[in-house]
Amino acid sequence: MYNEKVLKIFENPKNAGLLKGANGVGKVGNMQCGDVMKVYVLVEHDKIKDAKFKTFGCVSAIASSDVACEMIKGKHLDDALKVTNKDVMEALGGLPPQKVHCSVLAQEAIEAAITDYKKSTEKKKK
Repeated sequence: MYNEKVLKIFENPKNAGLLKGANGVGKVGNMQCGDVMKVYVLVEHDKIKDAKFKTFGCVSAIASSDVACEMIKGKHLDDALKVTNKDVMEALGGLPPQKVHCSVLAQEAIEAAITDYKKSTEKKKK
């Protein structure tokens, strides 16, 4: 069902866990399958210095979270927001059709974390 790359990432995710000093957190979930993703970002000078995740879900959800975090590290916020679920799936070498929603959740979690960061910085400016 899963390709070798997806299984390898699932077994050894590089970006799993809490992120000390995170200044943006995005939490998303899918009620139908039960997957829940939480992405933490550390932003400095509008660039993502680091990203981590905690995911409750299947192989695809964990692999998608890990790859998405890796993809946004070092990117300007605007560029990180351009990362799509298709980019995540491509980086994974594909997902089974019934698991595409996991890559969508990863994209949504990134967007939510960046939105959270922007909201918190706007409040500090006031």
